[in-house]
Amino acid sequence: MKDILWLARRTLIATFRKKSSWIMFILLPVAGILVSMMIYGGGTGGTLRVGIVNEDGDSRITKDTLSFIQGMEQAEVTVLDEESMKQKIAASELDTGVILEKGFADSVRSGHPEGLTLVSLKGAQVTAYLKSMLNNYVDNIAAIGLSAGADQTVFDKIYNGYSQKSFGMDASVVEDTSKAKNMTYQSLGFLIAFMMFSACNLTELIIKEKENRTFLRILTSPISARNYVLSNVMVNILLVMLQIALTLFMLKQVFGINSGIPAGELVLALMLYGLAAISLSLVIVAFAKNSGMAGALQNLIITPTCLLAGCYFPVDIMPDSVRKIAAFLPQHWLLQTVDDLQNGTAFGQLYLNLFILLAFAAAFAFIAIYRFSRNNDTRTFV
Repeated sequence: MKDILWLARRTLIATFRKKSSWIMFILLPVAGILVSMMIYGGGTGGTLRVGIVNEDGDSRITKDTLSFIQGMEQAEVTVLDEESMKQKIAASELDTGVILEKGFADSVRSGHPEGLTLVSLKGAQVTAYLKSMLNNYVDNIAAIGLSAGADQTVFDKIYNGYSQKSFGMDASVVEDTSKAKNMTYQSLGFLIAFMMFSACNLTELIIKEKENRTFLRILTSPISARNYVLSNVMVNILLVMLQIALTLFMLKQVFGINSGIPAGELVLALMLYGLAAISLSLVIVAFAKNSGMAGALQNLIITPTCLLAGCYFPVDIMPDSVRKIAAFLPQHWLLQTVDDLQNGTAFGQLYLNLFILLAFAAAFAFIAIYRFSRNNDTRTFV
């Protein structure tokens, strides 16, 4: 044990003598948080500035639609002509515009609504809420029109009842935690990618020390090759723990982002993944014949798998075929565990996810041990 601790101390000193190591192990996880904040922290919950152009006159359905828009919460409505509306949108004085074209009310009355146009330079991120609310309102009136058919009396009777809104609804305001969850998910996605790169770079020191003959000089002492590798694994575990602790501390205490997950549960899941990352780095070293080959294998394995697993962007936007591939990657199971915990799943119900992460770590470790044991090269170190 004394030899392992001495070797671990030596590896830590040699590692952190280089400025690039501080960037890899310390700064990159923090940079991942900042990138996540830039991606998900830009939106606001402010007032939506809406311009309305009424080309359909003073029919009741048109007036009621205008009143509905004006009564929406978080919407500041201005009625104006089309040319003025387009100028204000171009000048960013309005976020979006609604045009009620001529014949709008008649089309809604017939049950086939047309003539409702939304205009915006900012796209769906601005118009989605307004479009959803308007479509729901107009579709309800159109359904009344279809039911009433050509009978205006029946339509008026049903429509009057709908307009009076005799039903009541209690509402309460709850905190929107979606941004915090998205930032946490994305920050952890970057973290697990950096953890894998860090583990591989640290394990690659074994090959570099073989190439510069440092490894052979160490073996001339009473230190065994097995202790040499175990010391590298110990340093890897320490640095993984450091990255996890630093990231979670920065998320909670510095940036004030609430992950929505108890710290102990999140640390345990991340540590299991860290063991899988370290084991994979040993597999890469076991199959690599030199540092150049190890670097190539590292890039060939880590970058595509992190991309497919959803470390850089949500896996939900990927096609089903890609999602099926992601199920064979340890990164996917960690991110799936984080997502489930954020959605309220009890930690005890995620035992399968944790077992799979542990199985990945064990499988990679056994592959590395087998490869080392079968390697007849004179540079073999286990």
